[in-house]
Amino acid sequence: MNLIRVEVVYALPHKQTVLTLKVMADEPVRQIIENSGILQHYPEIDLDTNMVGIFGRQAKLDQRVHDGDRIEIYRPLLADPKDIRRRRAEQAKAEGRADKVTGGRPDPKRTKN
Repeated sequence: MNLIRVEVVYALPHKQTVLTLKVMADEPVRQIIENSGILQHYPEIDLDTNMVGIFGRQAKLDQRVHDGDRIEIYRPLLADPKDIRRRRAEQAKAEGRADKVTGGRPDPKRTKN
């Protein structure tokens, strides 16, 4: 029996759960997560929609793990970071804090009198 040590991690804004487990070396990510019991603690986790990763790199549910790996279950994003940035830039242009052409700081040389 070849056992390895892995961690299963799920984080909320004000709480983090880290479970350390000993599992068979050939177990896939999905099976490790299901056997960890974390799905009972957090019923909002849906492995068909939530992304998972190993040390910050996206992983597939059928992927095998190595000794010492940390399996992370990611929460869905509430807002797309690109959309947030785009809205902030548009607001800055509308308020005159950004150049309407370049989006950067207003260039006093380009200002029309």
